[in-house]
Amino acid sequence: MRTMVVMVALLASGAALAQTTSAPSNPPMIGDRPLVQVKPRGGAAAKSDAAQPAKPSIAAQLQGCLEIEDGSKERLDCYDAIYPPKPKTPKPGAKQPRAKAVSDCRVLKEQDERLACFNGFAQALPKPPKS
Repeated sequence: MRTMVVMVALLASGAALAQTTSAPSNPPMIGDRPLVQVKPRGGAAAKSDAAQPAKPSIAAQLQGCLEIEDGSKERLDCYDAIYPPKPKTPKPGAKQPRAKAVSDCRVLKEQDERLACFNGFAQALPKPPKS
């Protein structure tokens, strides 16, 4: 029993002494080649991201479109810039399904219907807190 305790103490202290706190001067090697370590880019990409302001959320962009005169082509163009139109041709005699999300408004073919659909969703959004 004593022998086992002594052996554990020797092995634990040997492992503790073998660990170094300073970084090794040579890079880690795999065979005769140095280990390749990937570092994050800190150059031009990080600088260009810092220079650009954060893009507002889609909700904020939709509410920004509400400031344009109602029923105008400019307001529809503002909405279309956020969600580009992708009209689907409905089957003959079929009704257009009701939009369940703001992104569903882009499939409406008629501009007046699309504008009314976007207006309904944009006006229903909660107002963002003023900072």
